[in-house]
Amino acid sequence: MSVSPAHPRRRAFLLVTAAAAAGALTLTSCSSGGTSGGSGDTKFVTGTGGIATVAKGDRHNAPDLSGETVDGKKIDVADLKGKVVVLNVWGSWCAPCRAEAPYLAKVAKDTRAKGVEFVGINTRDTDKGPAVAFEQQFGVDYPSLYDPIGKLILRFPKGSLNPQAIPSTIVLDRNGKIAARALLALDDTKLHQMIDPLIAEK
Repeated sequence: MSVSPAHPRRRAFLLVTAAAAAGALTLTSCSSGGTSGGSGDTKFVTGTGGIATVAKGDRHNAPDLSGETVDGKKIDVADLKGKVVVLNVWGSWCAPCRAEAPYLAKVAKDTRAKGVEFVGINTRDTDKGPAVAFEQQFGVDYPSLYDPIGKLILRFPKGSLNPQAIPSTIVLDRNGKIAARALLALDDTKLHQMIDPLIAEK
């Protein structure tokens, strides 16, 4: 029985294509979060700089985000309703997370008096030690939920602006609804682009 010479070539092509697709997921972030990008009825708009936003009337409620923090305390994001909440998904092992950490720490301090609270979601750190060291190194003084296997991340509803990469930053409006998202490392300018319109909302 003869084997068609096209068969091994086709298999090699498929392997190369799959490798290229996998590589594309990690070009601008540490890793894909494995969550859905939503369905065809999504109503968010991605603007300049990769920041996606949702009109006030089309926003989804944030999921339950509660549990133990990196430093062993308890926090429930629902208790922050009435404030603009910035959620940042990060890992101590993630180079883009390290690049954006000083900006997050600075903007968190600068906007606190304006009714903004930052909460981290630390993921894929198998123990808390490296995460605690990360926070100390970069002067991160806001709490971070400890989510080593990504259970909290998977709670975000499909069709919403959900975290799909590490790092991801999601901003909730004062009603606890998902209003903006970025799937890349941010500087202070981009953070203000996400936060300031929500501070101004009535």
